[in-house]
Amino acid sequence: MGGNALAITVSAVSRLLLIRHGQSEWNAMRRWQGQADPPLSPLGHQQATEAAARLEPVDVVASSTLQRSQTSAEIIAKHMGCEPPIPVPELIERDVREFSGLTRAQIEEQFPGFLQDGRRPPGWEDDDALLARVLAGLNRLAGIVGDQSALVVTHGGVIYTLEHHLGCPPDRVTNMSGRWVTMTGGQMVPGERVNPLEGLDIQVPVADLL
Repeated sequence: MGGNALAITVSAVSRLLLIRHGQSEWNAMRRWQGQADPPLSPLGHQQATEAAARLEPVDVVASSTLQRSQTSAEIIAKHMGCEPPIPVPELIERDVREFSGLTRAQIEEQFPGFLQDGRRPPGWEDDDALLARVLAGLNRLAGIVGDQSALVVTHGGVIYTLEHHLGCPPDRVTNMSGRWVTMTGGQMVPGERVNPLEGLDIQVPVADLL
């Protein structure tokens, strides 16, 4: 090759499917969770099992380190014949502070008018802080995944914030639904929305950030 030839660098392209975990015990009770760590409900286990059979096969499975995501990811990884899920602690849910463990009615009783006015308690993790750690975690995961595909089980607040950052139209994130993204050279491009439980009677409506 001549000395004046240009060097070409090809960045790996990672395809990541970010999905929300199955129903947790606190989801079933309509309690806001944040970074609390309740387990999956029996319905949540069923949702993860049904979703695993309907999702596109991937090379790698990863998850946040909260057990509702970890268990969902383990069910999917086993069904797809993947290695155990890669833990990504940066992808845990938003810290909701005093709202954690409360129903909407209890929040209204203890924090009158907060939900209606969009106010949050002191120490609430804002979008900028949440986005910064999520992007750091996804970039680190992309470095591990390389040019493979990965299914990443995370949380509603994480997906909403990331979609807003990417300019996606707002859409409800139900249990086991989510979005494909493509990552290359630190850049992220949104792909299609996915809802493997659509049309099934095991998909139940849940409030945001539960």
